[in-house]
Amino acid sequence: MIHELKEIINQTLINQQKGLKNVLATVVFLDGSSYRKPGVRMLISEDLNTVGAVSGGCVEKEIIHRARSVFTDDQSKIITYDGRYKLGCEGILYILIEPFFISSKFLDTFSKANANSESLKIESHFTKEDEAFGDFGSVVTFENKEQFVFSKTFIYQQKDDVTIFTQILQPSFKLIIIGGEHDAVKLCKIASNLGWEIHVITSVKDSKQVSDFPGANSVVGDSPEAIQFTNIEENTAIVIMNHSYVQDLKYVVKLSEYRPRYIGVLGAPSKRERLFNALFEFAPDISEDFLETIYTPAGLHIGAQTPEEIALSIVAEILAVTRKKEPFSLRKINGKIHN
Repeated sequence: MIHELKEIINQTLINQQKGLKNVLATVVFLDGSSYRKPGVRMLISEDLNTVGAVSGGCVEKEIIHRARSVFTDDQSKIITYDGRYKLGCEGILYILIEPFFISSKFLDTFSKANANSESLKIESHFTKEDEAFGDFGSVVTFENKEQFVFSKTFIYQQKDDVTIFTQILQPSFKLIIIGGEHDAVKLCKIASNLGWEIHVITSVKDSKQVSDFPGANSVVGDSPEAIQFTNIEENTAIVIMNHSYVQDLKYVVKLSEYRPRYIGVLGAPSKRERLFNALFEFAPDISEDFLETIYTPAGLHIGAQTPEEIALSIVAEILAVTRKKEPFSLRKINGKIHN
């Protein structure tokens, strides 16, 4: 959910430039079940515009209404929202509402942490009460041990009478798309909606621009012989969609030097055995573990036909693989969806 925090920070900076105060609402505890889990956040500006959400859209109006006092007195508060009577959900949300300010030093540290694909820790201090005002707030700790508080009025210190909700935000999931055709554009667009960091590699002979791929962080023209991948050992998926067996093979051979979480290769099922046989010829030391990361044809079998549908099936497979889930219909679940 680091991408949600990025959106909140970006909008906060815009609001601060306009002279508007900001308030951050965070779900810090859940008694029962709900649409979203603790750690989700919503930004509310002084003109009552919002960014983000803490539910499917039904709790937000109440939060905006009850956040007005924080704009007035800069005092953090904890509120509850009982979804059992209002939403049909089976839980009570505990929501921390605190003043939110982004300093230039925090922004610099946050930007560097993102550039280096570092995680960060957020600890939110609160009490489990229906409604309470007090010295509540959140502190962010980066890997370099620097710490910042969201609210300038929050005095960060250990107290015996408060509960602390701790959340580790991992760096953005990275998707590398190798290919520059129409279907690669569709995959880029759909994946960007998930907040993934997307890098596109096109052919040197037919290089494209970032403007050709909505949502991409970078677009470069390169070749499997010359390219050097960086930081793809963890938290990275690669989808190869060159529409060229020879180019696909060259890229997979190159990737055998690395260990991404997922490698998807577009193509027909008949291409799979041919590809694997060639891999043993060109990379005889290839490991079984590496072969397990290759999914070809890429995507889940959901009847996808159009480029958009195929992109959706690939993104769904990446999620299933990286989160270690075997896909099936949720109608088969009787208990909780998430443990």
